[in-house]
Amino acid sequence: MVGKSLSFRHNALASPKYQLEVLEHQAGVRPFAEKLAEAGLSPLRPLELEIFQINVGKLCNQVCAHCHVDAGPDRTEIMSRETMQQCLDVLARINVKTVDITGGAPEMNPDFRWLVSALRSLGKHIIVRCNLTIIVANKRFNDLPHFYRDHKVELASSLPFYNADRTDRQRGEGVFAHSIQALQRLNAVGYGLPESGLILNLVYNPSGAFLPADQHQLERDFKRELKANYGIQFNNLFCITNMPVSRYLEYLLNSGNYHRYMERLVSAFNPVAAENVMCRNTLSVGWDGSLYDCDFNQMLDIEIAASCKNIRDFDLAEISNRAIGVNQHCYGCTAGTGSSCSGKIA
Repeated sequence: MVGKSLSFRHNALASPKYQLEVLEHQAGVRPFAEKLAEAGLSPLRPLELEIFQINVGKLCNQVCAHCHVDAGPDRTEIMSRETMQQCLDVLARINVKTVDITGGAPEMNPDFRWLVSALRSLGKHIIVRCNLTIIVANKRFNDLPHFYRDHKVELASSLPFYNADRTDRQRGEGVFAHSIQALQRLNAVGYGLPESGLILNLVYNPSGAFLPADQHQLERDFKRELKANYGIQFNNLFCITNMPVSRYLEYLLNSGNYHRYMERLVSAFNPVAAENVMCRNTLSVGWDGSLYDCDFNQMLDIEIAASCKNIRDFDLAEISNRAIGVNQHCYGCTAGTGSSCSGKIA
């Protein structure tokens, strides 16, 4: 069924356990933990906690071909206000300045705006992972640019390429046109403009089974093409490596690219990138309050190595002294110049 989540289709890959079995049983690929040990980084330990990432649900207005969350309109998992309040209670007592809100389309959670307002009251710097199309998809979201501006939210918005063909192939028909409209509306309230203080970053990930090109060069290309053709400005471009998880894993298997792509990731392993992976300074909170080392471990249901496995039982001392869980998908974050929610890391 095209345009539906793995979960809706009852695809075997909807099971995190099955995804891990696929990843762990590829012949010839060394366990990632061995690579880490070789680099003197095993076990991988957290640094100071700087980013608190909250996934407020898997509900989304898009069904992107490469989505590692398996998000879509047919997903019903959303964070409750009670769990959001538990996050706020923790953030009120720990020294973490940045909160990164993701989904799905986080704006579709009915308590999203309440959460953003509460975080601003706590003085937190807020990043929202916005898919852009949500701004123009429905009238009730049309005022989001003004809401974001008023709450000084930093935006990280996916745009696979600066033309319609590549973007729509990855994210769905008509997504590029809607994304351009959304970017223009964001520019209209000051986002991405010099000296406005309103940060608009774009997120690029390849549309095929290959690693991202040079981030700096791609940023120059995106800025030139979007400004020349649509009058659009933005701050930074982040290049993210596609992770062999969920719907991107399905794409790799169905297209016959799985083994080649994994070999590409392994051969590009970079110890410097491994030392700077985002799971060392970030904690991920799932829609039900469960705690994870990162967003990818969350989607593979790899439990955090601590007795406090839910936000309601949060213990900073224990979290800070855990060993970070790794598996074969971690090759995606450590290949080449590395990959994180904020682009390259090496």
